[in-house]
Amino acid sequence: MTLPIDHPPVATPKIGVLLVNLGTPDAPTTSAVKRYLKQFLSDRRVVEIPALIWQPILRGIILNTRPQKSAEAYAKVWTDKGSPLAFFTAGQAEALQARMGDSADVRYAMRYGNPSVADQLAAMNTAGCNRILIAPMYPQYSGATTGTVLDEAYAALTAMRWHPAIRTLPAYHDDAGYIGALKTSIEASLAALDFEPEAIVISFHGMPERTLQLGDPYHCHCQKTARLLSEAMGRDLVISFQSRFGRAKWLEPATDHTLMRLAREGTKKVAIFAPGFSVDCLETLEELAMQGHEQFEEAGGTHYAYLPCLNDSPVGMDMVETIVRRELGGWI
Repeated sequence: MTLPIDHPPVATPKIGVLLVNLGTPDAPTTSAVKRYLKQFLSDRRVVEIPALIWQPILRGIILNTRPQKSAEAYAKVWTDKGSPLAFFTAGQAEALQARMGDSADVRYAMRYGNPSVADQLAAMNTAGCNRILIAPMYPQYSGATTGTVLDEAYAALTAMRWHPAIRTLPAYHDDAGYIGALKTSIEASLAALDFEPEAIVISFHGMPERTLQLGDPYHCHCQKTARLLSEAMGRDLVISFQSRFGRAKWLEPATDHTLMRLAREGTKKVAIFAPGFSVDCLETLEELAMQGHEQFEEAGGTHYAYLPCLNDSPVGMDMVETIVRRELGGWI
């Protein structure tokens, strides 16, 4: 069919895949971290306190005290390629694009920071992606992670006159491919150590305990991942939750308390892994690899190893490709 001469350009229809991760400041500076934290901590999904109460606390206290400390932490893990979370997520998108070839247009976005979900969806729409899979890269579902990614995506779609067809990647906490990838990655990392861990700690990001009581499945998803991984590896794993913030009661046991307890009880050699993070980031590289090491040794431990996330490794990308292709069934 030949279009009229004055017809607006029409892009060739494509399938799109948008990988979405949490986000990161643009630089390890106080000002950049402040912008990032303002967006992150203003999300009603992240902090479920009425805005009239929370915003004065956020703007009057937290944003005037926490950014400098957080910037110092980011500086410890920043590289010449930038934020680990950003370059590993970009690496995942690049690797998946190479695997998908011409069958899909693969891009990535950050829920907080850049590139934004709205900008990437708009660009994909302009490029002709009339069917898009939005893939939040969180194995375990939480309203504060997967939920807010989808909120942001749906909000962005309201600005489009012509909506693409949308699918969303469900939680994959109990997916056999995910459990198998974790097992392979952990066992390879363990084999490279110069000591045999007496205990393996798996640390998930913490959530306020109230989220469980309100019906968030996150705690149950974490427990199931831990159980399935333990069964697959044929050994016990010590589950814990990290990154507490504020005075509310959070999911327990806390990772820092768990590490110190193990050392005080006589466990000298520990390895720790974070199965809930699709890529390494501040919470894994600074909080677990650095702070956790110090906490364990100060409590009497002698050997400590942080085992890396799946990142854009071949085994990790095999899993990502498998679940993405499955969710694209009937489209490609």
